[in-house]
Amino acid sequence: MNELPKTEVNVPEGYEVATLGSGCFWCIEAIYQDLKGVEDVRSGYSGGHVSDPSYKLITSGTSGHAEVIQFYFDPKVISYSDVLEIFWSTHDPTTLNRQGNDVGPQYRSAVFYHTDEQRELAEHFKSKLNEEKVFDKPIVTEITPFSNFYVAEDYHQNYYKLNAGQAYCQYVIRPKVEKFKKVFADRLK
Repeated sequence: MNELPKTEVNVPEGYEVATLGSGCFWCIEAIYQDLKGVEDVRSGYSGGHVSDPSYKLITSGTSGHAEVIQFYFDPKVISYSDVLEIFWSTHDPTTLNRQGNDVGPQYRSAVFYHTDEQRELAEHFKSKLNEEKVFDKPIVTEITPFSNFYVAEDYHQNYYKLNAGQAYCQYVIRPKVEKFKKVFADRLK
C-alpha cells in the first residue's frame, strides 16, 4: 500500500485543529457544533489508505478510514483537555470498531493528533481513565498521528440539525445530545 500524501490543514490564526472519531460522525458533529470556542465542524473520513473515499466505500469497511469530525477551536475559550473530556464522555471508548448498533472499523474510537501536545494529552487521559476504572472495560481508543482528512459528502454535513425528525436522529443522536447538554451546559454556545 502506498502512503497517502498528508492533508494540509490551514488553521485560522489563534485557533487549533482537532480530528476525532467516536462512531457515526452525525453524532459527534451534533455535539461539537454547540460548544463555545468551536468553529467549522466538518464530518469526514480519516485514518485510512484510500484517497478521496466515498461514503459507500467507507461503509464497506475496507478503506481503513474512520468516520470523524474535524474542527477548529479557540484555545482561549476551550482547551484541548476540554475537547478530550467531552470526547470520552459522549461515547463508549471500550468497544472495538463499534458504537451501539453501528459496527465496523469505520466506527472506531480514534484521536488523530496534530501535535505532540495533543498526543501527550490524549495518552494521559486514556491512561488516567483506565487507571481510575472509569469504564468497566479497558479503553480501546486509537491514538495516532493525523495524516489525512477527506470531507464527507454534502448531505452528511450538519446532519442532525437538518434531519432531527429522522428515526436515527430521534433514537440515537437526540439522547446523546440531550445528555451532553445537561452535563456540559456551561460550555454551550
